[in-house]
Amino acid sequence: MDTRTTQGIASQKKSNELKRIFNEKLLTKICRFYEEQYLIDVTFKVSNPASFVPAHRLILSAASPYFENHFNGDQGNALVIEINDIDSDIFERLITFCYTGQALVTVDNVAAMLKAAIVLLLEDAATMCMDFIMSHIDECTLQVVYALEPETQCDLVKRKIHEYEIQNFMEISQHDEFLNFEVEKLQCLLESDNLNIAREKDAFDAITRWFNHNVSGRREHLPLLISCLRLTQFDVDFLLTHIQTLPGCELLALKASMWIKEPSARPKINIRFPEPRGRLTLLAIYEVDLADNPCALQYNKAEDKWQNYGNIYNYGQQRRAILKDDNIFVFGGTENGKPSNTVLSWNIRNKTWKEMPAMNQARRLHSVVELDGKIYAIGGRGNDDTLLHSVERYTTS
Repeated sequence: MDTRTTQGIASQKKSNELKRIFNEKLLTKICRFYEEQYLIDVTFKVSNPASFVPAHRLILSAASPYFENHFNGDQGNALVIEINDIDSDIFERLITFCYTGQALVTVDNVAAMLKAAIVLLLEDAATMCMDFIMSHIDECTLQVVYALEPETQCDLVKRKIHEYEIQNFMEISQHDEFLNFEVEKLQCLLESDNLNIAREKDAFDAITRWFNHNVSGRREHLPLLISCLRLTQFDVDFLLTHIQTLPGCELLALKASMWIKEPSARPKINIRFPEPRGRLTLLAIYEVDLADNPCALQYNKAEDKWQNYGNIYNYGQQRRAILKDDNIFVFGGTENGKPSNTVLSWNIRNKTWKEMPAMNQARRLHSVVELDGKIYAIGGRGNDDTLLHSVERYTTS
């Protein structure tokens, strides 16, 4: 690399750094003006409870097309503007968001804040609310989440819910809300190459559960949903025993069976079976530092990216983990500053912990491997920080 190129890169870096510093100073001063109510040029009169919220037209217009259009309208020059359909607390939080990009979101206020953000065309705030809802799904409940979609008629809400359903299909399919899915919604999920299932039979079981909830009303839709399955992933016996017996699915089962048994006949089979799903093939446990709760990450091969799979709150320090079947087994580590012989199991399907029989030897900083269905804990350090030269075999059955 010649000198001119090096100097050019250095100059660009310096320019970018100066821009960053300038933007930070500008934003800090704007926020201070807002906190001190300095150079305020508009005030909102909000109800429930009644209050006044001061702001700057320029900042709000830059943050939202709702405010930009309002200030350019017939009443845009009014010094006081009434807002009647948003509670004052929610409105003030969203005005603050226009300045800081942050707002205090709670389980109690997130639904109201989401609806208000959609009305005010604050897309980033709406995204923040949806991310909060999806990360607190146990507290917010699926029932509340599914009520938001028709209430808001918002593409963002629909997309976020769909992403959650794809990622958590196994869990979703066990909820009562799943039984009331429209056929189009279920079809869209089943067609996804990224549907997060362990095996194709999981999708079949979900269809069966949905169908049995209203057999007479859903009979005509069954062939459509069954055709969304990757039928060529089943064996012939399963196709003939479970698929062929379903109303309207006889021909699907026969053609899939022929496709499997007679490869030479495939060009003559007048049906296109969906390709096997893109599987999430890699799983990693990630921890930034000892103060943070680690999380499990999945690698999505189809999209070439890592994505969050779940938080692992009981993982501990200096433990060693290994995946076997549908469970991550966690061995030893440090508890209260001392080596531990504890063994825990985290099920990757239902994301729950289970305590297993302990190891014979307390270990930390060891290694674990699996061979022929058995797990081996190797070496590490024991009590008094002694170096261990032993190998311990652990069976999960």
